[in-house]
Amino acid sequence: MSVETSGSSMPLLSLGLNHKSAPLEVRERLVFEGKHMGRALGDLKSRPGVHEAALLSTCNRTEVYTVLADRTSHNTVLHWLAESHCVDPSWVRPYLYIHQDAEMVRHLLRVAPGLDSLVLGEPQIGGQTKAAYTEAMKAGTLGRVLDRLFQHAFAVSKQVRSQTGIGSNPVSVAFAAVSLARQIFGNLGGYTGLLIGAGETIELTARHLHEQGMRQFIVANRSRERARQLADRYNAQAIDLGALPDYLQQADVVVASTASQLPILGKGSVERALRRRKHRPIFMVDIAVPRDIEPEVGNLHDVYLYTVDDLQEVIQDNMRTREDAARQAEEIIELQVERFQEWRRSLESVPVIRRYRDQGLAHRDEVLARARRRLARGEDPEAVMEYLAHTLTNRLLHQPTSRLREASERGRGDLLDHGRFLLGTDDEQT
Repeated sequence: MSVETSGSSMPLLSLGLNHKSAPLEVRERLVFEGKHMGRALGDLKSRPGVHEAALLSTCNRTEVYTVLADRTSHNTVLHWLAESHCVDPSWVRPYLYIHQDAEMVRHLLRVAPGLDSLVLGEPQIGGQTKAAYTEAMKAGTLGRVLDRLFQHAFAVSKQVRSQTGIGSNPVSVAFAAVSLARQIFGNLGGYTGLLIGAGETIELTARHLHEQGMRQFIVANRSRERARQLADRYNAQAIDLGALPDYLQQADVVVASTASQLPILGKGSVERALRRRKHRPIFMVDIAVPRDIEPEVGNLHDVYLYTVDDLQEVIQDNMRTREDAARQAEEIIELQVERFQEWRRSLESVPVIRRYRDQGLAHRDEVLARARRRLARGEDPEAVMEYLAHTLTNRLLHQPTSRLREASERGRGDLLDHGRFLLGTDDEQT
């Protein structure tokens, strides 16, 4: 069996959708909540033909990484993804991309350093990829191949970010949101920000708003303690989510990014806030998936509502300086894809090497036992050593030389060439 044929018996498959392949309303239907990730992974791993599995689920992508028994298992993964979110496979299929073998390796190596992100080179995806690895490790769904692949992706991501300028300049969804707010309000110094959530994106938003002169903040979160921790950094006010209707009227800039499965701000609450504000405009950015702000809010006068998809143009303007770095990164990734594939192909040799070594050790033990018995009978040690060397050499060389002779008799010059390579005689004149 050839290396390629043998390797294809355990194919790699990634299947998913992201901000480029699916609109927001589709992506939010297929998000995996963190608290359910372990159960989902266990369910996937239990499906026939799935040997290893990992899940990466963020606001901009949901991706499944697997090692399969064979290529007939592809539909198993697709149907599992659809079934896990109670949607029809035919509904989700048009939005999906599929990567196999080297393409899957390339895809993950591009995802980890942010080359496939909505914001080119954004750093958050690196932490999200590590979280996906940790979840799969805890769920027991990683095996030798995926474990090695994710570790390789982390190393390559570090190399890309240290050797190129892909991480230079603050370009992120949070930064894009603040840039858009500046386009609408100009100087942010006299305005009030309402930040809903207390995760990494909200923290970045608070930092960027503060850097742009904003000094008045309200932080709302389901856990008031988490809200207070962030609010204390900027001398801001911390509130519970339930108090939002009472404080919304104070906000000029609202940025929402929570893990809620249902909208937190509805059209009615925003209408009441606008009346109390005498219809002074409110700028809103809903970064969450699923959405935190009802889409109908965008139909209100004096409200500027943007989702992550609406930030595309702003983000494009802010990322041009990273494009040269991205080209350098792609060169690094191409080299590292091949290195991983070399390692993967090397796995095919492991059972062959192990069996050949076992045969050699068996011959050694048998001949050594005979030599010891001859010494015990008082035979000349020099003659016993010569017997040992001669017999062991013949035992080890018999099978390869017999097969080479057979190949020659059959006119199999290709096998003779391979034999020279394997035996290390290909650099000698024959």
